[in-house]
Amino acid sequence: MGFFEYKAVTPEGKVVEGTLEAADEQTVMTRLREQGQLPIKVASSNSASGFAASLPFFSRRKRVARADLLVFTQELSTLLKAGLPLDRSLSILSELTESEYLREIVKDVLREVKGGRSLSEAFAAYPHVFPKIYVNMIKAGEVGGALDEILLRLTEYLERGEELRNYFVSALIYPAILAAVGASSIIIMITFVIPKFAEIFENAGAPIPLPMRIMLGVSGFFVSYWWALLAVIFGSWYMIRRRLRTPEGRMAWDRRVLSLPLLGGVYRKLEVSRIGRTLGTLLSSTVPLIQSLNIVKDVIGNQVMASAMEPIKSGVKKGEGLAGPVRDAGIFPPFALHLLQVGEETGRLDAMLLQIAETYDRELRTALKRLIAFFEPAIILVMGLVIGTMVVSMLYSIFSINDVPL
Repeated sequence: MGFFEYKAVTPEGKVVEGTLEAADEQTVMTRLREQGQLPIKVASSNSASGFAASLPFFSRRKRVARADLLVFTQELSTLLKAGLPLDRSLSILSELTESEYLREIVKDVLREVKGGRSLSEAFAAYPHVFPKIYVNMIKAGEVGGALDEILLRLTEYLERGEELRNYFVSALIYPAILAAVGASSIIIMITFVIPKFAEIFENAGAPIPLPMRIMLGVSGFFVSYWWALLAVIFGSWYMIRRRLRTPEGRMAWDRRVLSLPLLGGVYRKLEVSRIGRTLGTLLSSTVPLIQSLNIVKDVIGNQVMASAMEPIKSGVKKGEGLAGPVRDAGIFPPFALHLLQVGEETGRLDAMLLQIAETYDRELRTALKRLIAFFEPAIILVMGLVIGTMVVSMLYSIFSINDVPL
């Protein structure tokens, strides 16, 4: 899948531009024709290809920060709630939006809305900005005549996701700084401090002790072949990234992640929370269950759990309900399954799914705190052992000089 920029002519004779996510250019042209548009030009959004195209800094496709999308949704909800027409609200936001790229997109959306297209159709032309859940909830709000209420729910959905993301970032800042400082200290000692000891022993005419010879060998390797080490790291990163872009590679990677002793449980809680919040928000917005399951499949990051959506969807189509197929798929923990069954029995499935999300959000924060509480002393211990070994070896070498006969 990739992003393609297109230029097309509407049935009214108006030239429109936008971006679509698709497998190839032919798929984009087919989709445009299905929308009643005549494609004029379709081109990949990436200026580079092959190796360079896989690197994020070579990509021409711009992105909109989640925080900017959240602010835009909040402001649009507020304006519609105040009774302003949709076109007037979009016109105001096209001037007030801080992100220049999002501002241009809002102007394009405004032109499409004035041209007779629905808001959801205009948003669907920018899948890299407005995800499927966003577009489908807007569509549900348009059908039900409650666009302002749907935008309010979308705001709550985006806020919860942003809060959880910010919590992750805040929790990982200290371990990251700790690891970076420790690694920098080791690199400085290996590349600058230890080589000075070779000069000291050479000037003193003393034999170099074994611990210092080992460290000098390591230091010499890093100083002489640092470029080879970087090439190996960069090449490995590229090969892993390329492998993860294949369905088989991504599936194998996600399966291993779920089976990890500590990280696997945290990752599963994250995905269960994401499934519960997305599905609950969609159902509460009157999006049909089958359509909601299709959207959830795209939202889930782990492909092992995403692949379970197909048998769940098949079970729902057969009239088995939701709790039974979810239990058979084995993606929900027992407690979440119990809540899901209660929600189905009481007819409050959407509320119970949101409750599952809240519950596993709390468990996720607790699990993350425990994980960091384990890793912080582990990082300190490893760095302390490495640096301590270097310091002891240097002190031993210095004292050995005194044993050299004059």
